[in-house]
Amino acid sequence: MNYQSEKELALRIVTEAAKLCQRVQQTQGAKAVQKADTSPVTVADFGAQAILCQGLMEVFPNDSVIGEEDATLLQQPELKGVRQQIIEQVQQSIPTATPDDVIDWINWGNGQVRQRYWTLDPIDGTKGFIRGNQYAVALALVEDGSIKLGILACPAFPREDGNKGLIFLGIRGQGTVEIPLEGGNPRQIKVDPSSQFEQLYRIESVESVHSDRQVQTAIDRRLGLTYTAKQMDSLAKYGAIARGDAHFYTRVPLPQFQGKKENIWDHAAGVIIVEEAGGKVTDLEGQPLDFSVGTKLSNNYGVLATNGTIHSQVLAAIQQEKSS
Repeated sequence: MNYQSEKELALRIVTEAAKLCQRVQQTQGAKAVQKADTSPVTVADFGAQAILCQGLMEVFPNDSVIGEEDATLLQQPELKGVRQQIIEQVQQSIPTATPDDVIDWINWGNGQVRQRYWTLDPIDGTKGFIRGNQYAVALALVEDGSIKLGILACPAFPREDGNKGLIFLGIRGQGTVEIPLEGGNPRQIKVDPSSQFEQLYRIESVESVHSDRQVQTAIDRRLGLTYTAKQMDSLAKYGAIARGDAHFYTRVPLPQFQGKKENIWDHAAGVIIVEEAGGKVTDLEGQPLDFSVGTKLSNNYGVLATNGTIHSQVLAAIQQEKSS
């Protein structure tokens, strides 16, 4: 399969969702409400999910969709104003949308893992979005546990032309391209295959709770890294590795979160974007990430994404650190 219709739809809806996010950021900054797990969520998270789900529902009504957000939170009386803002934002993109439509579209993302499903994160890196830094609208297609297509819209990603905004798109067997967010010619991108550790960059989350910084620093020392890690919010990190701006990314669970597993939507799109650019992604034990078991990567421990060249060396350093 060449996934042409999936690609066209994904590009269209991810671009539209990113435009909504930019609108929200410009008009009301990024006021957030708190979810049950205390993580922030904004009007843009819900609005972007509605747009993504509506497109998927219309073109691929039989596909299961697994999104991060759920409209239950919006039924709270005190969030009536937020609900209204979300509806208005979605109506700017889809003028025929009714209030009920918008809630239904958000909840279309409450699907189950099946033989073929889509997983999406309407805003990955909500804290980055709130700060005006990096964030990504992420969408991936999974068939038989294998990611077939991944797309990231990164409105704040710096470009060579001095502007901001890139879309990264990886399709199994077809490579990875980057496209200016406002449209334009796709450009094939590749990882930087360098293997001299003193010249390489690790990239990490801005949020220190995402990974064990202490262990990472020890691994860096073992590898002989000389540069300070670059920091970036969201799945945009995978885009940075795919285009050669950084060389690897480790996600080492903190001791207090040992049993916590990663969400599929936080990684799926990034994995194929790195792999199709020539890189490699596994867990910290060298196992492929398993997207067939549910909304969590229950069969995996942590995440390692690299340019491919250095993958086995980084894994070895992680194992040495673990057993030291």
